Amino acid sequence: MKELMLGNKAIARGLYEAGCSVVSSYPGTPSTEITEEAARYEEIYCEWAPNEKVAVEVSHGASLGGVRAASAMKHVGLNVAADPVFTISYQGLNAGLVIFVADDPGMHSSQNEQDSRHYAIAAKVPMLEPSDSEEARVYTKKAFEISEKYNTPVFVRMCTRVAHSQSVVHLEERNMPPKVPYVKDPTKVMMTKNSRDAHIRVEKRTLELIEYADTSDINRIEKADSKIGIITSSTSYQYTKEVFGDKVNILKLGMVYPLPDKLLMDFAKDLETIIVIEELDPIIETYCRSKGLNVYGKDIFPVCGEFTQNLIKSCLKEKIPELFSDVDIPDGNMIPDEIPMRPPVMCAGCPHRGVFYVLKKLDCMVYGDIGCYTLGAVAPLNAMDLNVCMGASCSGLHGFNLAMKEEGEKKSVGVIGDSTFIHSGITGITDISYNMTNSTVIILDNSITGMTGHQQNPTTGKNLRGEPAGKVDLEALCRALGYHRVTVIDPYDLAETERVIKEELSVSEPSIIISRRPCVMIKGTVHKPAIKANKDKCVGCKQCMSIGCPAISVTNGKVNIDTTLCVGCNVCTQMCKLGALGE
Repeated sequence: MKELMLGNKAIARGLYEAGCSVVSSYPGTPSTEITEEAARYEEIYCEWAPNEKVAVEVSHGASLGGVRAASAMKHVGLNVAADPVFTISYQGLNAGLVIFVADDPGMHSSQNEQDSRHYAIAAKVPMLEPSDSEEARVYTKKAFEISEKYNTPVFVRMCTRVAHSQSVVHLEERNMPPKVPYVKDPTKVMMTKNSRDAHIRVEKRTLELIEYADTSDINRIEKADSKIGIITSSTSYQYTKEVFGDKVNILKLGMVYPLPDKLLMDFAKDLETIIVIEELDPIIETYCRSKGLNVYGKDIFPVCGEFTQNLIKSCLKEKIPELFSDVDIPDGNMIPDEIPMRPPVMCAGCPHRGVFYVLKKLDCMVYGDIGCYTLGAVAPLNAMDLNVCMGASCSGLHGFNLAMKEEGEKKSVGVIGDSTFIHSGITGITDISYNMTNSTVIILDNSITGMTGHQQNPTTGKNLRGEPAGKVDLEALCRALGYHRVTVIDPYDLAETERVIKEELSVSEPSIIISRRPCVMIKGTVHKPAIKANKDKCVGCKQCMSIGCPAISVTNGKVNIDTTLCVGCNVCTQMCKLGALGE
């Protein structure tokens, strides 16, 4: 049986077929659908954990308990999960453990463009890298086999194009392995001699995995009548095939750590030109050079951004044009790169818009965070000064105010979403409370994890499957952490929002403001009728345009409301003093 699937959905199918029993993850584009799709299988327990570190620890615990387990995250999420991953590599498992990490070349939905292959090398954890949906399914199953054979967690590295592209997948039945009995093993306590011995085992394991990489069909050579060879993996393999077809030799790598030694040398033996095509950092290229191979790589291709068929061809024609004397690839095979840009914008009626409007009006320094509210940084609001990573708005604001003293405390705030707050904001506000800077943090509680597609989180009262679950009481939590000033506001009320922010900035103690209004896109939300525009009263001052609502426009000097977008939030009506906007 066959089915057309996204790469992420194919991974979920692989989890099902491999007999995986537990999946714990934190949503992050482009990895989110892996867990959402896995949750469709009743046989797999799936959960959203508070953050990626917790998710990996849960999955590892399930592995120790004797069942196959997995976690999924985006590349920056692996930064959070790194602490347990490095030690789990030493400690080992019981049943198989697979960690899916999705990189985001081109930063379509990310704050940096890091290459997760560095983590595989640093943690000495094998990493597989599928190039299409069928390989995503197959490699998921193979990853569990490798994990159990070599007593190691295994990374499966995705990228945006493989995760979110569709190709044909061959469906197979679920193969449920027997539960592995738990046996107490004192050597699994990672301390002193145990850790030293474990490191020796890990190095021995790496040598065994290199032998596996040399002989496994996960790495393959595609021969051609040519003296040109290309070494590649993942989506770069697809681009290579589209550019060259079968006119060059290709070493297609499915395991990108550890890399094969003998296979590389055998592939290069009779070739005159060897080119490494890989997105982001020169991982494969550097390894080839360390083995004495003279290869082209980042001297031809960029180290930043996504590749395309056009980019690969243009780089080769510019840097080594002699290649094309033997290999003529017609331009007709290429896909145009020029695609109209659509700038991101907060939705009409977004509850965050009123908060950012007030913060801009008050000329506050706004330490931002990671979520859809990061769009508060773009025009016309321009109300966010900076962001770093999940949770940094809280601890970063604390440090900023330590440096600025009263000058900063009276004019600076941190903003963080409800899901991000649970992920890593709690420790930051604890630092503020414990060390007593007069810092004000605004928790933007929109009752959902918004940017990654409306996943539940510990503040919503529902679990991943939408069932009733434990719910964190944000007000009680903040008070338990030492805050005496915890205020809840409705961000649709601009006057009250401004009054509370001014008041909390003026006091001489830490404070929390919870801006509470559900995301307008939550399924089942009932909206008010659209705002009506009275063009006779409009003088074309464009004050209503300063909040950047996509439902508002000015045509021929008069305000216009797009009733298909407007949700009747009434924020704009509070800005128009002439009554040109109303119900």
